[in-house]
Amino acid sequence: MTDREFMNKVANGKDDFLQEILDMLGKNQTSFCAIGGLAVNAYAEPVVSLDLDIVIVADRLDAVLTMLKKRYSVTEYANSINVTEPTSNLRIQIQTDMRYQSFINRAIRQRVLGYEMPVAAIEDVLQGKIWAAMDETRRPSKRQKDLSDILRLIEVKGDLSSLIPEPLNDKLFPEK
Repeated sequence: MTDREFMNKVANGKDDFLQEILDMLGKNQTSFCAIGGLAVNAYAEPVVSLDLDIVIVADRLDAVLTMLKKRYSVTEYANSINVTEPTSNLRIQIQTDMRYQSFINRAIRQRVLGYEMPVAAIEDVLQGKIWAAMDETRRPSKRQKDLSDILRLIEVKGDLSSLIPEPLNDKLFPEK
């Protein structure tokens, strides 16, 4: 079984929803990059996730949303937009927080579970995970996963630990 087949099997996908989204963004020359847990998988040992978190260049977001709404279910929240398709359990989560926009220019094409896509630079993925882990409005289980993702990145590239703010350092390494 290939990585892509595995991803679609886990997502219970009848169609290749993820590839459809990647193709649509590519066809419309929309700059974007992966930023969340699946982006961590580009750098560290993969962990299964049914969310693909991405950031889309701000000046194309309205046009992309118009296209997405014609074919998929789109739900807008304060700082994100969820895109789902009835035949897949995969969720595309578009981050609309402007802090993530600069990640797009530093993104690197990577292979993530069998899919080629631009992925935020490892330092940017880490920064996004730090913001998420420190966001007290997020569910505790989500923040705990963010801490785990931060540790996965540090295990791959140890010098990233110097970028961790003190409050998170205490949570990640309580024995120090």
